[in-house]
Amino acid sequence: MMRVADAISCPYRRISLAKGGLRFEGGLDAAGLRIAVVVARFNAHVTGPLYDGCRDELAGRGLDLETLTGVEVPGCFELPVVAKELAASGKYDAVICIGAVIRGDTPHFDYVSSGTASGIQRAALDTGVPVIFGVLTTDDEKQALERIGGAAGHKGREAALTAIEMAITMRRLRGG
Repeated sequence: MMRVADAISCPYRRISLAKGGLRFEGGLDAAGLRIAVVVARFNAHVTGPLYDGCRDELAGRGLDLETLTGVEVPGCFELPVVAKELAASGKYDAVICIGAVIRGDTPHFDYVSSGTASGIQRAALDTGVPVIFGVLTTDDEKQALERIGGAAGHKGREAALTAIEMAITMRRLRGG
């Protein structure tokens, strides 16, 4: 049986199977990648800092911010259609979706979070381009704020790292 580490040649990083899945060791370099970020304006007090952290992480990993494409949409439900359009254009190695759905008193939360997640996954599967789910789905505002640099880390930065890793992985799988 072929090991995952044998299937992917990694000149500057080792790949090993760790508890919970594949682990990459070494730096993630975003230099030369083509990345787009789609940001939902709804809950902007959360999505703004998510975007800022994402952007800072991309820049810190070598992405030339002049090449970064950013698109705003009204809310999370609109993220998938724009993400799919960007991914299908052939211009990007990865598309990051940033948003925040905070539970309220009605079932609206369930419809929006489910539709957003399904749509983002579908955009990736339909195009073959990594479309990253950087959307918070929290029970309250406190949980959301904890995920933009608080006790629960910074999910915008994590989305950036996921995009870089997936873009590099897909390039390697495709022989690039």
